Amino acid sequence: MIKAIGIALNGLNAATQRAAASASNIANINTVGSLEEGGQPPYSALTTVSKTLGPETGGLRTDVVQKDPPFVPAFAPDSPFANEEGVVGAPNVSLEEEIVQLKIAELSYKANIATIKTAEDMSRELLSLFDDEA
Repeated sequence: MIKAIGIALNGLNAATQRAAASASNIANINTVGSLEEGGQPPYSALTTVSKTLGPETGGLRTDVVQKDPPFVPAFAPDSPFANEEGVVGAPNVSLEEEIVQLKIAELSYKANIATIKTAEDMSRELLSLFDDEA
């Protein structure tokens, strides 16, 4: 049961990382920058990558990494970051995708909390069985 709690805690951490990456992307959705060398770079969109920790420990490890590509060219001739063609770097962020990622994080929180509650209930029941025998 302790392993189940550890796996659920890893899941909660993964959901936190996912929510943080999406929140950062949403907050910076309009943060453009220069595509020129030496100019202020645009915001680099983030995503998460999860890897299993293996059957011995269970759970997963989640890291926040840059999206590929982190930004895309966009036409904004009035921007102070625009090049001669009027192109700036815009974050590779889709508001719809970020909303879905936040919903996935929410559902992951709920599922992992339910796992922890179930493990707690099972532990309590097991201890009560030992108390009844004594």
